Amino acid sequence: IDGNIGYVGGFNIGNEYIGKNKKMGYWRDTHLNIKGSAVHMLELQFLLDWRFASKEQVSLESYISPHAPQDCGNTGIQIVSSGPDSKWPSIRNGFLKMINEANHSIYLQTPYFIPDDSLLEALKLAALSGLDVKIMIPNKPDHPFVFWASLSYMNELLQAGAKCYTYENGFLHAKTLTIDEKICSVGTANFDIRSFKLNFEINAFIYDEKIAKEIVTSFENDLTHSKELTHATYAKRGFIVKFKESISRLLSPIL
Repeated sequence: IDGNIGYVGGFNIGNEYIGKNKKMGYWRDTHLNIKGSAVHMLELQFLLDWRFASKEQVSLESYISPHAPQDCGNTGIQIVSSGPDSKWPSIRNGFLKMINEANHSIYLQTPYFIPDDSLLEALKLAALSGLDVKIMIPNKPDHPFVFWASLSYMNELLQAGAKCYTYENGFLHAKTLTIDEKICSVGTANFDIRSFKLNFEINAFIYDEKIAKEIVTSFENDLTHSKELTHATYAKRGFIVKFKESISRLLSPIL
């Protein structure tokens, strides 16, 4: 907005995102209001996407002010984007670097959890190393195959010592990753292969302990509306559930 205010996160524009879809019910999401120089990068990415989609030769200089917005604080923010037009999966690489450099804790919320091999191994290694690894996904799926595929990865993580939760108070659409309560990421990218390689996504990587702790507090509040997925509960899955998980796991790279 006017090159001074930016919004980025999980919220899209639709009735379900404000809880008016009876099927989905309450919608739990995380979104950022950004002011300052990071807004220029959001604006730049919009113009690049517009030019890619419309083929219009937009003059970036005509839209982006050469003057930095008024300073609003000293929070370090990187705006990171990725998509099929990118040479490198920058958001995915950022996640992998964050996880690999964690010393104490990794808190992840995502509606779709379909990691590639490197990310899955990084999470398992972190859990095996004794880090506090917590992963939260929704219990109410909007895409059943994605939901069953997400569950199929949980057993490996549970065996490695990670803690997994299903959010029970509506639909969890928040896409956050917080490391050591110091660094966090909030944006549009799910923790899945499609978001990392096929979709146009954009995330804010935030280097600020205060903001990171706020995200952790939100995560902990969500735990009060969640159920822990344990070895015992996972082992009680029926044949039908196991079959759905197996088929969905096979299809996971294209979900």
